[in-house]
Amino acid sequence: MTNLFIGPFCHGTGHHVFLQILSNLANDYGDFSHGVDNDKRVGPQRAMQSGAITKSQMKRALVLTTILSLVSGIALLWFSLGERGLFMQALLMLSIGILAIVAAFKYTVGKNPYGYLGLGDLSVFLFFGITGVMGTYYLHTGVLSEHVLLPAVTVGLFSAAVLNLNNLRDHENDRASGKITLVVRMGFYNGKIYQLMLIGGASCCAIALCVLTGDNFNKWFTLIIPVLQLLLVRKVFRTNIPAMLDGELKKVALSTFVYSVLLWMLF
Repeated sequence: MTNLFIGPFCHGTGHHVFLQILSNLANDYGDFSHGVDNDKRVGPQRAMQSGAITKSQMKRALVLTTILSLVSGIALLWFSLGERGLFMQALLMLSIGILAIVAAFKYTVGKNPYGYLGLGDLSVFLFFGITGVMGTYYLHTGVLSEHVLLPAVTVGLFSAAVLNLNNLRDHENDRASGKITLVVRMGFYNGKIYQLMLIGGASCCAIALCVLTGDNFNKWFTLIIPVLQLLLVRKVFRTNIPAMLDGELKKVALSTFVYSVLLWMLF
């Protein structure tokens, strides 16, 4: 497991960054188009909501980011699989990449977006966790180790926790605007319990990863992040005003990123 994540982190970063940007831009466009980003929204103003970017400008940005995501993804596939003649595997991975781009759009854009049906959490878990980690690892090693499932699930659950905290913050306006997230379906308090389940599950996987992967002592420092995440959950339970969750949302997102970096550095 030494240097397990160095290849995936270095070579796949550009492609993943473009996908993340595309997701954020599509979310901005979709929520504004459906009237969710209005003057009652709790979080910071988005680009279209504030008037900083027009609808036509956002469309151009989406087209450009989609092209960059495709080009970077194809380049990643070529250097990982094409040079080895593994064209069927490359075609399969390309299909998954295109599906990720479609999922970024369909989260809030178009008729019946799945993010408005409470399916956003599952999508985030799959694309930012399972396929993001395991797919990238496979591209750079040609194998799928059983130990890769643990960090994939961990990152996926942490990522879903970021989305859930966002939905906890925005649940009142989401309900009024017809955006039926899981928090809207289950209620504010049950959404907090769900947050604890996500962080608790991720923490268990993070501990299991450390236990099952050799004798490198430094890897145990990655558990700092699950501890911090659990402390943040305690703050979430003590908060009854949704607007006050905005600061905690930023902390959960940042700590998830730091956990990914620590995996790259210490395993």
